[in-house]
Order: sequence, then structure tokens, then C-alpha cells
Amino acid sequence: MSVLETLVTALRSGTVEVIDLTAPLSEETPIICLPPERGQPWPFAREVISNFDEAGPTVYWNNIRLSEHTGTHFDAPAHWLSGKGLQDVSQVPPSRLVGPAVVLDMTQAADRDPDFLLRREHIEAWTAEHGPLPEDGWLLYRTGWETRRDDPERFLNDRHTPGVDPACARWLAEETPLAGIGVETVGTDAGLAGDFTDQPFPCHWYLHGAGKYGLTQLRNLAQLPPTGALLMTGPLPIVGGSGSPTRVLALVEHHSQVSEGA
Repeated sequence: MSVLETLVTALRSGTVEVIDLTAPLSEETPIICLPPERGQPWPFAREVISNFDEAGPTVYWNNIRLSEHTGTHFDAPAHWLSGKGLQDVSQVPPSRLVGPAVVLDMTQAADRDPDFLLRREHIEAWTAEHGPLPEDGWLLYRTGWETRRDDPERFLNDRHTPGVDPACARWLAEETPLAGIGVETVGTDAGLAGDFTDQPFPCHWYLHGAGKYGLTQLRNLAQLPPTGALLMTGPLPIVGGSGSPTRVLALVEHHSQVSEGA
């Protein structure tokens, strides 16, 4: 069989499982809150066009309104000043939307300190155990934040959310083969990253400046192995767009257990 035929067979048999990493999008989806003097993103909202009624007896559909960066979403390089003039979301090559993913679990550290920052030494300790970061792949940074998903106020936590240390963000951007980083929080940076003195919003600044990407508000990272998952993300190709809400899926292979002596 061809590679794709083998994959279809594995999906049907359950040898390969599709895991949805996307947060459902609704009027309750939390969005980032900016200082009042800044521009504000729109929360998700909808207006019924018709619902099997006089406006459309045979059709139900809605108009929707939201920011490019609402819910589980993709950050393109054009999102940040450092990436100005680089790819908008419509210009991201399709091949960059599919790639290997690894999961680094810092749940215990983030549980102890909601302002926890991932540092280079944490990642190097992980690679010493699991191997190198994947080329053109994703580092998925698990903090356990998705457990707060049903309480928007606790999820945003008055800006006290974990992130990445500036020096680590620069290293990830400039010295690793990653395509991008994915997080469970409302944005790729720590909630207090705007107050950093050495480099505010370092994930945005360094990663987008290096032509790399971000994924936010991911779920179900606990269902992924540390290595071996294949990630697929599907942002809308908005011309001139800085990003887009997106569906994020992961393929995970389940190896059958052979009994002793079989």
C-alpha cells in the first residue's frame, strides 16, 4: 500500500488516533484584555441570518464577528512589529501547517507559580531525555492551564499566566529548528510579559521576527506523548491577516502490545 493508504487504514483501525487540540468557539470564549488606551479585540458574537423561518425557510446560518486572535488561533509573523513585511496568514506555506510536535510538561511548576517562565535549561533537560527538538515542528508547552477553561475569569487570572523567559524565547527563535510554539493560555507570552524590561512580549517579538508561528488556547495536550505526534493546523488564509482562529488536530500512533511469548 502507499503511505496514504496505510494512514487511512491506521485511522480506521484506531492504530492512529486523531486528537482535537481546539477549544470550542462560543460567546464564552475568553479573549485577551488590553489596557483601555489600546485597541481591543472583539469577542466572538453571532447574529442569526435565518433559522428555518421567514428569512430563510430551508436554511439555518449566522453572521459572526470576532478578532483574528480569538480562541484557539494561529499567529503569523505579520502579527508583530518584528515580523512586519514577513508572511501574513494567507502566505504561510501549506507544508508549514503540518509537522511533528513534541510536548513539554511544566504543569507542576505552573501550578506552584502562575507566573512561571519556561527557561532554556528546562528544554535542554527535556531534550537530554527525549532527543532534539523537531525540524519544522512544534514545541507544545503544557502548563495545565486548560483545566481553567470553564471559568474565563480564572483562565485569564488577572494577567497572571505562565509563559517563556525572554532569553529562552530568543533561543527558540534563533537557534532551534522549530516552526513555532503552542500554548494552553490566551497568548503565547506570559500574562505579565508586557512589563518585561529586557524584551516585552518576547515570544511574539523573537519568534515572529524569525518567521515562526504561534498557537494558543490549545487543549488535550495531556493526551499526546512527549514525542511522536503529528500536528495539523488550519487557519483561514485571510489576505493581509495577522492570524486566524484555527482547528488544530494531532495524529497519535498507538503501538499494539505484544504479549510475552507471542
